[in-house]
Amino acid sequence: MAKKTASKSARTKTPHVAVLAENIYEDLEAWYPILRLREAGVKVTVVGPKKGEVYASKHGYALKADMASSAAKASMFDGIVIPGGYAPDKMRRDAKMVKLVRDIFLKGGLVASICHGPWVMCEADILRGRKFTCVGAIRTDCVNAGGTFVDKSAVVDGNLVTSRTPPDLPDMMKACLKVLGVKG
Repeated sequence: MAKKTASKSARTKTPHVAVLAENIYEDLEAWYPILRLREAGVKVTVVGPKKGEVYASKHGYALKADMASSAAKASMFDGIVIPGGYAPDKMRRDAKMVKLVRDIFLKGGLVASICHGPWVMCEADILRGRKFTCVGAIRTDCVNAGGTFVDKSAVVDGNLVTSRTPPDLPDMMKACLKVLGVKG
């Protein structure tokens, strides 16, 4: 398994990060990373099952996909963020999204998730032998996928960054920017 941090390309050009979208995402867990990454000068592309489709959060906030998961390739991105809520249960059934997460991980790019987001990491089989955190509801799933749970606001294990819930977002995003090699 890859244990590298930010790819060389992330340090020599503007980093490009995908943020996954599906219905019933947790509002803050998508929008806080999008806005924080953009504020730090990172290019952000929202990737959903269908380009141009609008995905609704748990509270009805719209998030429009810039790119379809079928068109997204790991070579396009320096990292990926998997928001939580109940969207990851849908995301992990999208083979293209799962492949994108696995491929970005294998090339050493940032793979970040929060709340229920590690469900996608389980499906991509990238938690095995790694430290992580998540919302308590999926802790056993992630441990059964081979990860080691750590109860902290943000856990960094190489190129993986995980967090528990919205109050942890500032720590998560500081860690993400550090892995990307971006001053924020």
